[in-house]
Amino acid sequence: MNAFESLRMQMSRRYFFNRSATGLGAVALGSILNPNLFAATPSSPIPADGGFGSMPSLHHVPKAKRIIWLFMADGPSQLDLWDYKPGLKDWFDKDLPESVRNGQRITTMTSGQARFPIAPSLFNFSQHGDHGAWISELMPHMAQRANDIAIVKSMHTEAINHDPAITFITTGSEIPGRPSLGAWLSYGIGSPNQDLPSFVVLISRIASGAQTQALFSRLWGSGFLPTKHAGVSLRSAGDPVLYLSNPPGVTAASRRNMLDGLVELNQERLGAVGDPEIAARIAQYEMAFRMQTSVPDLVNIADEPKHVLDLYGPEVTEPGTFAYNCLLARRMAERGVRFSQVFLRGWDHHGGLPHNIRQLCKAADQPCAGLIQDLKQRGLLDDTLVVWGGEFGRTVYSQGTLTKENYGRDHHPRNFTMWFAGGGIKPGIVHGETDDFSYNVTEKPVHVHDLNATILHLLGIDHEKLTFRFQGRDFRLTDVHGKVVTDLLA
Repeated sequence: MNAFESLRMQMSRRYFFNRSATGLGAVALGSILNPNLFAATPSSPIPADGGFGSMPSLHHVPKAKRIIWLFMADGPSQLDLWDYKPGLKDWFDKDLPESVRNGQRITTMTSGQARFPIAPSLFNFSQHGDHGAWISELMPHMAQRANDIAIVKSMHTEAINHDPAITFITTGSEIPGRPSLGAWLSYGIGSPNQDLPSFVVLISRIASGAQTQALFSRLWGSGFLPTKHAGVSLRSAGDPVLYLSNPPGVTAASRRNMLDGLVELNQERLGAVGDPEIAARIAQYEMAFRMQTSVPDLVNIADEPKHVLDLYGPEVTEPGTFAYNCLLARRMAERGVRFSQVFLRGWDHHGGLPHNIRQLCKAADQPCAGLIQDLKQRGLLDDTLVVWGGEFGRTVYSQGTLTKENYGRDHHPRNFTMWFAGGGIKPGIVHGETDDFSYNVTEKPVHVHDLNATILHLLGIDHEKLTFRFQGRDFRLTDVHGKVVTDLLA
């Protein structure tokens, strides 16, 4: 049998796809190593902040270097916190006019109700700051920081249920599997601190008995980007990261020797098959080794003076609390972590809202205000963007039984409120407006894609140019939509 015939006999279907995969891996690795395949280079290159990301330069001069997103998971009620509607007192227990709803879809949790009785907020509002923003009595500490924040009342989204809504705002798509905002930032501009991940997630414990939705790790995942760009979730008990500590009998030196040997094996395999995930795995092992020193230092707050701890409230020394996590977010900002996302769950108030929202605000209000003040007094607020908000808002009508002292609110995607501080945001403003029922946006709407486009802009990134080719298409965080909200820029 001649050589050609012998080769033809070996070319089974399995053999063909195995060899093809090797070539595709090399192509994928090449696309990662060549940033020009996904990002346009500005005419006057701006250094990408030493972050060692894939972008060789920023698209324009950044206003912010890092982000802290205080994510209020489950959808806080804008009606009871930020969107003051005094006229609703005259509408108590009256039906929401059909001309307001205008046939818009609602969830299955309230679609079967015989009527939609209006529930005015039980809480008092007063004006604060030079711009006279109306803020609820539930947020007294944040009211004192009114001149530092931009309140956006005209946020809106398409998703009406928790999982697609939180997936949408964190990844730009209601369908799971896309990279999260933090992963895009890690991929694009990296982080100047090579001893900590560029994207860190902190999940705060919730009050006993509070209702909440699950948080899935894909919300801070890397999707189709290399896995090294995924967020690292720190635990509130035991080792901050699983298996971070060496087991008994294993020294740092022996761990280093083991990793060196593992790197050699992985490099050999990478040369053979060209799989870019092997390169990502090598980088993750090295990061884990460096984190054995950097993470314990990060979470050790013993060096924080009492006057700083007092800013965050009485729970700041308890690991896992929202106050403690806000302090860690500030410590990460000092160390150059690009994106810190602090989750506080429990805002899913379908019933018993007045009692439950008091609990959440008691846990959230002072730490949020303390974080802003702490960043400001350290000179970090100017280049740190702080974002506060959840995945959607709450309805003006009550879910379930309505009384003078009690009510619940269903999901409401048509409008909700977020606020921003620092990092190039214009302070002391209120952006956008809603109708008399806090049901529809009437002025200056801000879509979820607009939000992400603006965040990327503040970090020096053109949201249309940070893309990644996957399955034959160039993907980006803002899909094919989104515009920068210039009114919010300082």
